Amino acid sequence: MGLLDIFSSIKDRAEKFLNEKNVVTDFLGKMEEKTGIKKKLIAVGAISLTGLYLVYGYGASLLCNLIGFVYPAYYSIKAIESPCKEDDTKWLTYWVVYGVFSLGEFFSDIFLYWFPFYYAFKCLFLLWCMAPMSWNGSQIIYSKIVRPVFLRHEATVDSMVNDISEKAMSAAENLTREVLTTLVKSKAVVTPVPPVAQSDAKSLPSSAAETSAAKVGPSQMSEKETS
Repeated sequence: MGLLDIFSSIKDRAEKFLNEKNVVTDFLGKMEEKTGIKKKLIAVGAISLTGLYLVYGYGASLLCNLIGFVYPAYYSIKAIESPCKEDDTKWLTYWVVYGVFSLGEFFSDIFLYWFPFYYAFKCLFLLWCMAPMSWNGSQIIYSKIVRPVFLRHEATVDSMVNDISEKAMSAAENLTREVLTTLVKSKAVVTPVPPVAQSDAKSLPSSAAETSAAKVGPSQMSEKETS
């Protein structure tokens, strides 16, 4: 497939997208009604301005990430809702490549940030990965790089994941057991003192009087009576 075939495929896809009923085409249709300019030209102008902004504008990183996320996320949702599973595989492949690229970019961004036109090339790379063709970037990178590496180390990675999962579960169980044991011990040590009943508190003076009266002998009582 030559360059002319590539541009023809992209053009057909763009025209199909512009003829669909969605938010973007509705907005372009309103702009066409107000300005009298065809929505194809408006779309080309918007793409050109976006490219210039990615080269010279402030916040090009955010715009580039939105381009690489919003469109694939929209069509991924449509793929999930559709009965066909082929488009699911297509967009899953894109997200795997996008994740690997983002991981590599995290460690190399401090150097690539100073590269001229970095975000413009990054945007072109993401557009290539999501391009509506059978040999797009995500398919090539997955089949040539990601898949061979994954198949070569799949058993090792599965063993590591299972080992980490078992250790995490064991640590969680031990922690839960220690917490429960500590709570039971603290509850056993701190025992609340039962409160004194109000009726018992009121009966204390009468009982004391009865005790003092019992200590007084009968002779003392008779002496008090004769006096």
